[in-house]
Amino acid sequence: MGDLASDVNACMRDIPDFPRPGVLFKDITPLLADPALFGRVISWLGGLVEGVDKIVAIESRGFFLGGPLVKPLNAGLVLARKKGKLPYETVSEDFDLEYSSATLELHTDSILPGERVFIVDDLLATGGTARAAVDLTRRLGGVVIGVAVVSELTFLDGRKKFDCPVYSLCEI
Repeated sequence: MGDLASDVNACMRDIPDFPRPGVLFKDITPLLADPALFGRVISWLGGLVEGVDKIVAIESRGFFLGGPLVKPLNAGLVLARKKGKLPYETVSEDFDLEYSSATLELHTDSILPGERVFIVDDLLATGGTARAAVDLTRRLGGVVIGVAVVSELTFLDGRKKFDCPVYSLCEI
């Protein structure tokens, strides 16, 4: 068993020109297929925070990271989804991506005022998606205790958009 960040970097797959020409997509599906390595990543995530009430998992790869944290952190799971994907009343936030724009939504009853919230996703690029999740959480009265990602594209400076702790396992 080597260094976790090195093992994860070695496992991830680069997909050129996805979802658009000029974008290099960082694919975590090989990580998800490796139970030992995936377990180590979940342990790393779970060790970052304590006293969490809710985990906000960002669509869609963040779902795979947030779900396994529910039991060890004794926290509820909140799904942050693309516009129109949640069935109940929502709050929404528009944001810019590296290559387009999008809207993120949370159910209006998913986070109660004062709840401590940990936000997880697979990748931090420009920071738009995770920043939208932070803003939505705060609009519902939640207290963001941190944002965690498996990989961070540091050359895009997405981390600068945050006024809360940001954790990344791998920096690219």
